[in-house]
Amino acid sequence: MSKIRNLSKSTVGTIALFGFLIVIVASFALADLSNFQLGGGGSGSGTELAEVGDEAVTDEMMSEALQRQLGIARQQNPEALYADLAGDFDPILEALIDERAMLAFGNAYDFYISKRLIDADISRLPGVTGLDGQVTDQSYGAFLANNNLTDAQVRMLVAADIRQRLMVGPIGANPRVPTGMAQVYASMLLETRRGNIALVPTAPIAATIDPSAEDLAAYYQQNETRYIVPEQRILRLARYDASRLSDIAATDEEVNRAIEARAGEIGTRETRVISQVVVPDRETADAIVARTANMSFAEAVAPEGYSPADISVGPQTLPEFRQLAGDTVAEAAFEADADSLVGPVRSPFGWHVVSVGSVTVEQGEDEGQARATAREEITAAKRRNALLDEVADIEDAVRDGLSFAEVAERFSLDVVETPEITATGRARGDSSFSLPSNLEPSLRAGFAMMQDDDPEIALLADNASFALVDVTDVIDPAPAPLATIRDRVRADYIRTTAEQRANAIATEIVAAVKGGTSLTDAVSAAAAKSGFDLPAPEAPELTRLDLLQYGAEQPAPLAMLFRLGEGGVRQVGDAQARGVFVVELTDIERGNALSNPSLISQTSQAFTQTLEGELQQQFLSAIKAEVGVTRNGGAIEATRARIIGGGN
Repeated sequence: MSKIRNLSKSTVGTIALFGFLIVIVASFALADLSNFQLGGGGSGSGTELAEVGDEAVTDEMMSEALQRQLGIARQQNPEALYADLAGDFDPILEALIDERAMLAFGNAYDFYISKRLIDADISRLPGVTGLDGQVTDQSYGAFLANNNLTDAQVRMLVAADIRQRLMVGPIGANPRVPTGMAQVYASMLLETRRGNIALVPTAPIAATIDPSAEDLAAYYQQNETRYIVPEQRILRLARYDASRLSDIAATDEEVNRAIEARAGEIGTRETRVISQVVVPDRETADAIVARTANMSFAEAVAPEGYSPADISVGPQTLPEFRQLAGDTVAEAAFEADADSLVGPVRSPFGWHVVSVGSVTVEQGEDEGQARATAREEITAAKRRNALLDEVADIEDAVRDGLSFAEVAERFSLDVVETPEITATGRARGDSSFSLPSNLEPSLRAGFAMMQDDDPEIALLADNASFALVDVTDVIDPAPAPLATIRDRVRADYIRTTAEQRANAIATEIVAAVKGGTSLTDAVSAAAAKSGFDLPAPEAPELTRLDLLQYGAEQPAPLAMLFRLGEGGVRQVGDAQARGVFVVELTDIERGNALSNPSLISQTSQAFTQTLEGELQQQFLSAIKAEVGVTRNGGAIEATRARIIGGGN
């Protein structure tokens, strides 16, 4: 199953992970990207890292891609550095090559993405709309500025995502896995392995280590990058609190108008089934009324040339019938009993004769509750509009060239200046400082800005307050002074040294077992030589299916049992840092899934998604073979050293 899972570690798996770098779009993370500058030599150039058909992957594109990936990483760890992306460099480069290959292939065969399709996808991105929920030039411009993106970059990202969905997505959809293939892998799940596992613990070794000041200084110098303090900033925040809008409220007149507009939905609602005829003179109306004594209303109006369809009005509430027949006729019709005749009644339209049919009475919304709801909704709308007006006025003032202090003074905003803080809002030099959680949006905005940018407005979590954010100072990442982190460096030195000595002991044990000594005897000999008590080996027995029960947290020594050949022995580290394990595989018992048909069926289903990915990978490989890919190894390594080695 380990091999089965590794199948997903393909180009397509990488694309799924990075989404052609559209994971920013697909997961709607664009709204949280930060504006970070690359280190180690600027933001790059147009140097080609790879030629893909008529397209190219450039140093600049790679810089932008890693910058966005760092933004994603900092959503989980605000103190993440470019050095933490070392393992992502090659997958991102390959994803860019795949994306350029698809573009070149599409262009060669006239497969183009329309502007309208791109616009539709952009309009659905969170953060593109303004406070009023509408997409405008201003809201889109703010979205681009907040995410340090250009319109061209967003369109490239969105187009790449659409191209992937339309070109690669359908390939291999719902593939069928042959039963014979599923049986082979299901049998692997039933394979049983037996062996011996010994642990060389680090705790007793660590207890004997007492580093000197010179040891710590040398260790600190060798591992400076481990102790880099992330970028810190000093921010000024001028807050506009929602309490300033508390005097804005709905008036009684506004509430009354809202209630009048919904009169038919409030209180008791009476609906009457009505038929009516309107004639130009009283004599004709009287004649119709007289005829209704001996016949139906429809028959009474027939001599005047009216059909049943002409006279049918249908179910009507009083407000509805007022609009149709006027106040006088409507009130007369709604004062009459059910199944009665009303009229003749005169109106500006002529003489009305109305037949009232059935009457239905329904209980609508309580008027008191309706008034309370209307007052609340009107008040919220007025305060929202006032907030939008205030935001617009402040933005205008900033555009007019007013400084942060001048804007804060003009609009009476409460100003707070933070100490040096990281992107988490923590102050390393002041443990008592804590940025209030409701100001978190302003923190994100402050770390997305450049130091020389104009102050920006960040809407706070209550959607009724905002803060004007200004960057006062930016402190570049640098190693923390040894004196301030001596205890941490000492603990790291002891742990690292203990792990090295445990590895050395484990290496001796492995060598002894390979020489023919039993694992038990080899452990005893190592304990006697090192002077440390070592626990006796254990003898596990389990199937691959048993190992899968651990999910992603598979113990390293048990996983190693299924990577060794029979009779093999190897040392492996421990995710829980307990020490170093020595793993010996003594026996393999092959499985047979023919006795477990349900497992074959489950394995077949599990393979479906993997097989789809493999078919997509083959399609992408065929595309790259078709358009041609040439990599510039020297330029790639130079870009890797500049960005990953920048430490920023």
